[in-house]
Amino acid sequence: MSTSLLHRPIAVFDAGIGSYAIVAEIQRQRPRQDIVYFADRASFPYGEKSREALADTMARTFRYLARFDPCAIVMASNAPSITVLETVRPLASVPLYGVFPPLPEAIKASRNRAVGIMGVTSLVESERLADFIEAHRADGAAVTAIDASTMVALVESGAFLFDPEGTQAKVDTFIGALFDRHPRIDVLTLSSTHLPWLKSFFERARPNCRFLDPAERVVASLSESAEGTGSVRTLVTEDERYSVADFRRMLERLGVKLELEVVTMAPREID
Repeated sequence: MSTSLLHRPIAVFDAGIGSYAIVAEIQRQRPRQDIVYFADRASFPYGEKSREALADTMARTFRYLARFDPCAIVMASNAPSITVLETVRPLASVPLYGVFPPLPEAIKASRNRAVGIMGVTSLVESERLADFIEAHRADGAAVTAIDASTMVALVESGAFLFDPEGTQAKVDTFIGALFDRHPRIDVLTLSSTHLPWLKSFFERARPNCRFLDPAERVVASLSESAEGTGSVRTLVTEDERYSVADFRRMLERLGVKLELEVVTMAPREID
């Protein structure tokens, strides 16, 4: 697909299939909005990168996405949104949006005033997340950051699609251990864009807990839009761990039909 066919698209990216949920929500809320969807699987996982490496990855991505003349960019990953968004915001030539844990909504929904934020290692160990929690925590609410990196890996590997029984067993073990440590929690935020793909697995493992997906709120917050044809241009990187063939298989299993273009992340640009 030629870039000339896209009119001021919204660019959406993260380190894999997680951000497709944001793409789908844009399509639902704004059916004539053109979109550039960039799945940077070669950079997965964002959550294991240092702040400096993560900021560098964001900067390179912005430089590439600028060539599509986007009206806005959605950094569709919680870890860089919390840890480096304000650092890299000046590097984006258009409005830049992040994805953040829906903490106020979680606390409001919690009967026990005990909630958890599930995310990757770099997010839950970040001082920025601690600051975010302090800024948004209501009086008396207990908020726990929970490392769910192993759950994110189940999504990016495609295991949740190709081995649902094995995935459920791993989710059951993870959730069981989580509630052994934190029995009062009754609301969990899915604070990696990969985690909502596991929502049904989580709900089967813990039916009396609510799991919140921030996708609808993120798209509703976008003030920029441009009337187009509803086209989606999909760009994908790969490496020896995460191939484009596997990515295509995941999309097919989800019933998603997208024409994939393989691109390569270089030190200063994507070719």
